[in-house]
Amino acid sequence: MQTEIKTIDNPTVMSKVCQITGKGMIVGNRVSHSNIKTKRRFYPNLQVKKFYIPEEDSWITLKVSAAGIRSISKNGISASLKAARAKGFLPK
Repeated sequence: MQTEIKTIDNPTVMSKVCQITGKGMIVGNRVSHSNIKTKRRFYPNLQVKKFYIPEEDSWITLKVSAAGIRSISKNGISASLKAARAKGFLPK
């Protein structure tokens, strides 16, 4: 029996955003020894990972941060997807 692999595409979300927690890039300063500050970006630790949804008997591919993976491990994939949809990180 072959299960289906789904990918959730959300065209309104930037590419470097976690689909579960909504974490994205933040901006800070790079500080030199002489205390000169230049702008830099801090990116979330994003991973492309497949998760199995037993209720639907299917796989889903998500771009999630390390914190998102931990929250999925703690709460379960179905509850995490439901919460992400309620917060607007995933399409309905």
